[in-house]
Amino acid sequence: MENELINPHEPNELKPATDTLLVLNIHTNQVEMVKGIDKDGNLQKVTPQEKKDNEPLIRVDKHGDLFSNFFSNFYRQLKNPTHFNFFKVSEYDAVNTAKDLQKYVDQASPEEKEKLKDYEILPQHNNNPKNQNTMDNNTDNQEYRFQPEQIDWKTMEKFGLNQEKLEKMNAMDALLRGFKTNTLIPITINLGTAVSKMDVRLSLQTGDTGQVAVHLHGIRKEPSLNNTFLGHQFTDEDKKNLRETGNMGRVVDLVNPKTDEIIPSVISRDRLTNELVAYRAEYMKIPDEIKGIKLDEHQKQTLLEGAPLYLEGMTSKKGEPFDATVQFNADKRYVEFIFNNNHTPQQSQHHHNRQQTQPTDQEAPKIFRGKELDDSQYEKFKAGQTVYVDGLTDAKGKAYQGYITFNKETFKTDFSFNHPNKLKEEAKPTEDHKTQTAINTHGRTNEATKNVKKPLESKQQQPANKQQEDQQKKVRKPRGQKL
Repeated sequence: MENELINPHEPNELKPATDTLLVLNIHTNQVEMVKGIDKDGNLQKVTPQEKKDNEPLIRVDKHGDLFSNFFSNFYRQLKNPTHFNFFKVSEYDAVNTAKDLQKYVDQASPEEKEKLKDYEILPQHNNNPKNQNTMDNNTDNQEYRFQPEQIDWKTMEKFGLNQEKLEKMNAMDALLRGFKTNTLIPITINLGTAVSKMDVRLSLQTGDTGQVAVHLHGIRKEPSLNNTFLGHQFTDEDKKNLRETGNMGRVVDLVNPKTDEIIPSVISRDRLTNELVAYRAEYMKIPDEIKGIKLDEHQKQTLLEGAPLYLEGMTSKKGEPFDATVQFNADKRYVEFIFNNNHTPQQSQHHHNRQQTQPTDQEAPKIFRGKELDDSQYEKFKAGQTVYVDGLTDAKGKAYQGYITFNKETFKTDFSFNHPNKLKEEAKPTEDHKTQTAINTHGRTNEATKNVKKPLESKQQQPANKQQEDQQKKVRKPRGQKL
């Protein structure tokens, strides 16, 4: 339990009157008093009739904020929390209150039972905890782990961030729930003689001494799959899965580097940063129902093993039927939908004999990046031939041109600056066009042009004139500066 919990074994006379918890099992209508939670997440409780005089109950602080934090942590540790309604009562009169509540429940009509909701206590910032076992509420119903005042705002200021900016970027909610920010956050690190700008995901983590630390998750060019990860050596299949879907697809034993503890875990790739993320298998929560499809035990077990599961006949929010692969994601910590995979989704046992067919309604687009193909171009393009297009414009208004090929198998358009050697095979852009597109469209730089503010012309890799050359010389890459 957390620090907010008062030690139940201390003599009562040393503590002022405190509160305790009563619990109503919504399936049995049994009212009991709470003693705690065992290591498996089972609620420890006792009936008012069976309670002995010296038997300790859970004791909770009366202070509002402390109690909210305590109860949120308590609720999170509990197995099957949606089976129970909790009520905070005075410890002094808990036995009599439990007996009176039992009498009320025994004779109450459904309408009268509904009134109990006015007195029930819920986890902090959790408006609908009873739906936690459905997929739609996986993210919405995670209670807050942190409070804004716990954040080291002085450190945040060094990154050019403050609470107002993070709220405008819709980043605060994920941070306070203990997740990484949903999007990349642009930060500036000013070290006085050197300034560095980068995009990162942020997260809050509790340090060894209890302080809340800000973690920066920078972008990696690609995930580190050739090295061991917490003792695990990736197989070719592991690498393929992590690159294609972002999820490795199985539970493996990882080693805690601090304690040498063996921890069965699932592994996923952060799709924004390419960071590898592990999540304990014992913490995985699988919903009972996904978009109208009730999962059977075999399907739940498939997901608990980290494997993908193909579901047919789900219903979207608009009421339309759809099929998709679902899989547990270690980075998001819940079961996600996986669309548009290049590989055939794994079938559940109920569907393994059904034939998968490619969609027939996906046609080659007539317009590519704002440029409409003429009839002659479109007929060739639709047939899978490579077509030359010009008059394309990048994000900063500069013109470029290249070759497009429609891939009939993936229904995607492949683009190349040079004519591909083979049809349907995407060619690598040349260095000169890569530079233009990277800077004008994606906001990246190369060493020769990193400080040039004016959009680059086609095939430009060096400063075009003295003004651009002077801009380049003004700011030099800081040396030896590391976070």
